[in-house]
Parts: sequence; structure tokens; C-alpha cells
Amino acid sequence: MVRFVDKDSGLELGNPSEFYPDRLELPESFSPQQSTKSLIVSASGWRKVFVDSGDEEVSNPEIGFEDSILAGTMALSFVQFLSNHLSRPARDLTLLVGMDSRPTGPALADSILRVFSALEIEVEYLFICAAPEIMAYARDHSRASGFVYISASHNPIGHNGVKFGLSDGGVLGGSLATQLIQIFQKLLSNNLTPKEVFSLLKQGKVPTLARWFEEMPKGKKSAYNRYFAFSSEITGNTDRIIRELKNRKLGILGELNGSARSLSIDSVFLRELGVDVTMLNDQPRQIVHRIVPEGISLELCKTALEKLHKDKPWYQLGYVPDCDGDRGNLVYYDEVDKKAKEIEAQQVFALTVLAELSWLEFTGAVHYDKNNTPSLPTAVAVNGPTSARVDTIARAFGAEVHRAEVGEANVVNLARELRNKGYLVRILGEGSNGGNITFPSSVRDPLNTLVSLVKLLAIPQLLDPYCRRTGQQVSKDPSIRAILSLLPAYTTTSAYEDRALMKVQTLDHAVLKARYEEIFANQWPAKSNFLLEHLNVTQWREINYDGTNTRIGVGARFRSGNQRGGLKIAFLDSQELEKAYIWMRGSGTEPVFRILADVEGDNPSIETFLLDWQRSMVELADQKSSATHEQL
Repeated sequence: MVRFVDKDSGLELGNPSEFYPDRLELPESFSPQQSTKSLIVSASGWRKVFVDSGDEEVSNPEIGFEDSILAGTMALSFVQFLSNHLSRPARDLTLLVGMDSRPTGPALADSILRVFSALEIEVEYLFICAAPEIMAYARDHSRASGFVYISASHNPIGHNGVKFGLSDGGVLGGSLATQLIQIFQKLLSNNLTPKEVFSLLKQGKVPTLARWFEEMPKGKKSAYNRYFAFSSEITGNTDRIIRELKNRKLGILGELNGSARSLSIDSVFLRELGVDVTMLNDQPRQIVHRIVPEGISLELCKTALEKLHKDKPWYQLGYVPDCDGDRGNLVYYDEVDKKAKEIEAQQVFALTVLAELSWLEFTGAVHYDKNNTPSLPTAVAVNGPTSARVDTIARAFGAEVHRAEVGEANVVNLARELRNKGYLVRILGEGSNGGNITFPSSVRDPLNTLVSLVKLLAIPQLLDPYCRRTGQQVSKDPSIRAILSLLPAYTTTSAYEDRALMKVQTLDHAVLKARYEEIFANQWPAKSNFLLEHLNVTQWREINYDGTNTRIGVGARFRSGNQRGGLKIAFLDSQELEKAYIWMRGSGTEPVFRILADVEGDNPSIETFLLDWQRSMVELADQKSSATHEQL
């Protein structure tokens, strides 16, 4: 049996027929409904537990027969969507297909590729590659109609899923994502779909599949080179950074946890900038701890950074990416406490906003008059639960902050809308998960995050305008600790700590939110004195985030669709400046409900007070909603 090997990684890719379901005929009683019970479909990605055992923490390459059909149905739905959207037949489409480093990736790819080959679609198969890499390649590919990326991002290793995008390099969002989901759901509801997909799997052309596997190294090299060039374009003026780093040493540790970034440009790109780089667990599928780069997942990186710093004191930063490599959290060495510490996700994003708004001024892209008015209208696009510390930073640069619903596609689309209105939007992203997107990219990328911090460390004068406007000072050779001290003080719930997660019984979020609004209105008078005394809060407003829209007001008319968008209660002082907020939203990719509190200043006790209050209101709303449903 012929086997294909990735020459760069040494990984065996297997045989195109290796994962083919071992069935001659589709059983008459077959129903795809069992495989879709745990499936979550949203603009952020389509995800479920795909390992055959059903255990989300199991590392196993096998998927069930039903899931093979499900993956094929996903592929078919994307083909139908593209044919409609681009007004061309399937045989005229060219698609890029890649995956993160999860073990079930090749099995899902097998079903997807078989369907594509049966429909005579041309494919460039990239195997394991970082999500930002395939997306950068899609932007520059002369023939690509779109891309399919197999990944469950930061979810546990037994999960997997698919992200779909067009040739602009971004994940489908907004109305396009809705159209694709509707096509997929229509296929699932048709009893004939499983037979159609099974037939396509059987028609999959092994010679075509073999060619795609054999040509993979060539496509991978092209994607690598394009991503490298695109990253240099995003960085801007790399010569200045290289020149500055010749005068000061900077070291970065990457603990890659066997992610897709282990086959990407990280080490070479950073070294060419002049950074000293050390990599750990940098072989694909060398997954040694849980995938989400939070909390305990950062301990290995912190320990390794402390050891490195003893011998090489210029090592200040470490990073840990998730499995598809589109986000990564940071640790730094604190020279005062003499230990490595995690940088909170909200702080990471705030640092990138500070760096890139400073970069605009430093490079002359934006000039300021004596009233601190920028020569171009400047904005930052973020998601609803991004801390208001970003608003404070933006005000120092005369920039506006605009918010969208949670989801990378929503923030990217909001930034596009702002640019169409004449705004300069250099930096955008989701502060709640620390993921930043630096224009012209349309996907979050930990490499861009690192480069933003490299700029701050390599070019200290970059901080001068911000320090002047905020009345602060920093040394000529600042450390990460020193730069962090410049950020506005805010206390924010981490989106990934247990306190931020809830389980609710109410499936109808429209009903739950209506009950919540009633409960808040009833409880506000009893809580208002405390907030007035501690934060000078005199009023509040409700804000609903729906796609790229922000709607201020109470009631269902300020929401649309299934009303699953984020809901925020902002607490304001007499000058209508936001002093704190509480926020809630049901996850689009996980069976959880998230809550969060954000408070100006170093106020952990008030953050706890607000979060506990928020939890109690959501729980009571859930109870009342469930009781009403039972009565009906």
C-alpha cells in the first residue's frame, strides 16, 4: 500500500483510502441525527466531539461512520454555497484544505476530499498548517475560490470541526455564514442526503486524491512563503526593528504544544527580526497538556522561561498557542518578583492596541494637531466583552472604539464597515480572549501579537507620545513589567475561569433575556447606592450586540433573530463615562453560558460583587424561564 509522507515534518499522511468507512452499503435505518446531537454550528466554526469513543479528552485518530457522512455533508453544503455565491459550477471551483494538529484531522479530511474529488473540484491540500497561514495563502492564491480548515481551535483534543472562508482570507461571517448554515441544515433535514453523500464518498477518485497528497509539499511551501511575506507586510518597517534589536538583546520562548504552528514560520520569522528564539514541543501532535492556552496550560512555559532567564537574562517573553495557532497567550519574566507570570488576555490585547496606535504615529501614518485630533479618523474594532481599558488607551490617541458581537468574523466585518466609512482601522480583535488582528490581516495571529510587543521593547521611544498624554514616565529600556504598569488599571473577569461559565436550562435566550431585564430593573434600586458610593455610578444603560450592530435600549426590539447576542449593562457616572459593566452571552461553539464583569481601577472586591450579582440574576431568569416553559 502506498503511503505519503510530509518531508518537512516527517509525519506519515497515510493512504487516501485509509479512513474510508468500511461499509459496502448504507444501512436503510441509518440516520445522521445521532451524529449531530452535540454539533454546534455558528459563524465561529462548526464543532463537536469527533473521536469514535465520544470522550472529548481522548487522543484518537478514528471517527465513526456517521461522522464520516456528517463531514461529507459539510463539504457538500460548502460546495453548494460557493456555487450559488460565485455563480459557477462545482467543477470550476478551486479550494484550499488544511487542518490543525488534532489526530482526527486526516479522517475528516478524507471524507471532505472524497466529496470534492467526486464533484470534480480542484484542491490544494496543505495538511497541517496554522490557520493564519492558510488564510494568508487564500488571499494571494490566483485560483482559490475559498478554503476549508479542519479545526476546533482551543477546544479539547477530542473535539474537531470546520471553518469555511472565501478568497479574501477571512472566515465566513454575517449573512454569508447564515446562508451556509441554512444550506447545511436543509441537507441534514433531507432523508436522501446520507445516501447522496455516501455515494459521493464511494465515487471519490483515488488517483486524484493521491495527486493531491503528492503535491502537498509544493503547496505547503507556497503557503509558507506567502504567509512569511504577508507577516512582513503586516509588521511594517521591519528594517527599523532589525536595526534597533542589534543594540539590545531580546529572547522569546515558544512552547508550541504540538500545535499547527510547529510547521509554520514562527522561529525563522522572529530570528530574521533579530530575536533570540527557543522552541519547546515544536513537533506536530507533540501535545503535552490541554489545548486551551490558559491557566495550568501555561505552567510549563513559565517554568521553562524562568530557567532560560537565569542563563540568558534577555529572555523576557514566552507564548503558548492553541491547536490551530490563531491565538496564543503570553507569559513574561517579572524582574522584580523574579518569576514568570501570565499576562491576562485583556492586558495582552490592550498592549497590542497601545503598540499599534503608537506605531501609526511613530511611522507618520497619522499626525496630530494641538488638540490631539488625528489627521485621519482612527478606530479600534473589538467585541462586546473587551475591557474598557482599551477605550481609555484609544482616547489618548484620539481614536474611537466600536464594538461587535463576539466572534472573529463579526469584528472583522465591523472593521471593514468602518473602513468603508473612511476610518483607519489598524488594530482590531477580541480582548476577552487576547486575540488581536493587525491590518491588513483578517484573522487573529499570535505572531502579530508578539511583533507588537517586540516593537514596544525594541523601540522605547514608541511609548513617548502615550506617556506624555497620560502623564507617565518609563525608562529608556523598559521591561514588560514596566510597560504593563502604563496600562489603565481595570479589573476584569477572565473569560476562561470557572466563575465566568454557567450552565442554563433555557434554550430560548429571547425568553431568558426578557426575564433578566425584569429582574435587573427590580434589583437596581437596591444595588445603586453601593455603586454610587464606590464608583460614583449614577445611571446605567443596556447595550445589545448583534453581528456588527450595537443597539442601546431595553427590550426585544433592540435584538434580532434568535437573540443569542451579547447583552451588556454599562454603569455610568454623571458625565456618562463608563465606570463598570456586566455582560452575558450563550457561547456559539460550546454548551456554556458566559458572564463577565469589568471595573475601572484595581477593584477585585467590586468585580466579585458585580459578577456574583450577574450570576444570581441569570440563574433567577433561567429558573423563571424554565418554570414558564413547564407551565406551557
